[in-house]
Amino acid sequence: MPSTHRAAEGFLSDVKVVSLTHFLQGPSGVQVLADLGADVVKVEPPGRGAWERSWTGAQYFKNGTSVFFLLANRNQRSIGLDLKVADGKEILWRLIERSDVLVENFRPGALDRLGFDYETVARRNPRLVYCSCSGYGPTGPYRDQPGQDLLAQALSGLAAQTGRGGATPNPVGAAVVDQHSAMLIVIGVLAALRRRDRTGSGCRVDVNLLSSALDLLIEPLAYYLNGAPLQGRSHAWVSDPYHEAPYGIYPTQDGAMAISMSDLTPLAEATSASQLAEFQESEVYERRDEISEILGRATRTRTTREWVETFRTHGIWCAPVQDLPDVVNDPQVLWNDSFMTFDYPEAGKIRVLKHPIRYDGQAPPLRRRPPQLGEHTEEVLCELGYTPQRVDDLRGRGVI
Repeated sequence: MPSTHRAAEGFLSDVKVVSLTHFLQGPSGVQVLADLGADVVKVEPPGRGAWERSWTGAQYFKNGTSVFFLLANRNQRSIGLDLKVADGKEILWRLIERSDVLVENFRPGALDRLGFDYETVARRNPRLVYCSCSGYGPTGPYRDQPGQDLLAQALSGLAAQTGRGGATPNPVGAAVVDQHSAMLIVIGVLAALRRRDRTGSGCRVDVNLLSSALDLLIEPLAYYLNGAPLQGRSHAWVSDPYHEAPYGIYPTQDGAMAISMSDLTPLAEATSASQLAEFQESEVYERRDEISEILGRATRTRTTREWVETFRTHGIWCAPVQDLPDVVNDPQVLWNDSFMTFDYPEAGKIRVLKHPIRYDGQAPPLRRRPPQLGEHTEEVLCELGYTPQRVDDLRGRGVI
């Protein structure tokens, strides 16, 4: 049997990718391709580099290095390249001509102005899969509006489904739209490559945050589109407008816990809240706030751990609401081997999530730590046929 690491790493080992990405949506999608063995060259502007190198959440830079950059750029090479000058554009053209995939998430029209629109690129490399990522799509009334995860949550209706009734809607506490969009990038690219293998022709793949957010809303949108009345958010603890009680997050003596779909009879037995057994099955949606309030009063009387143990003995689906320190020490998370650690210059030890899928029981390995800006410029240019003297000339003029 071949090495499982080698098998996972080699899925895309014959695929070359040009990455013109920044922020999270693009880099996170490209990182998945890189994890699977694709040869990814990240093209960045000289000097500052990609945007995510100079920003990080909570303004937390580890020894001056952006953790936001480090979480989504492994297994790639970096070149610093000025695309506003002719020599820089020529280098990108050489990269494109030898590549299978181009992924970009500039604002719509930015690459067009530089001369790298899809039609022009496709003429130079008809086999190329050109994946363009945006906030709202390449055309339309929102085309030139800034695209960002929180804005997509707001516009899509995702935020409006979250939070208690009568209060301001709550966005999800993570960049879920960006990350879902990243996975759609991967799906789109792989599907286009599969078709190219049959037809010999590449195509344009478009992924946008708004459509990605709508995809996350597949269940409530389907209800509404098919005639279900618009529902308000629960004033108690039911998690969203289209679920019946008890489905939601409930307070406990020392925290909170999730209670999933459950009959009220075992809940009444477990909590000694006999009123719960008096509701008819037909009432669990219409009277969901009333049911939820009764259950919430009961769950406040004991600790999360006590309730989880009690509910599980009654066959009630439940889980503790864990904060990040709990999550990184959770026995199942650790059993799944969810994290990797590597050394990064100046930053030191860095710990991030591994690739989320296992192949023959293994995650793809770390082949390259996230690159420093322009770390592989000379290496890549030599592969493209540039002589050392020419590389020195380009560097001296600030092209690379």
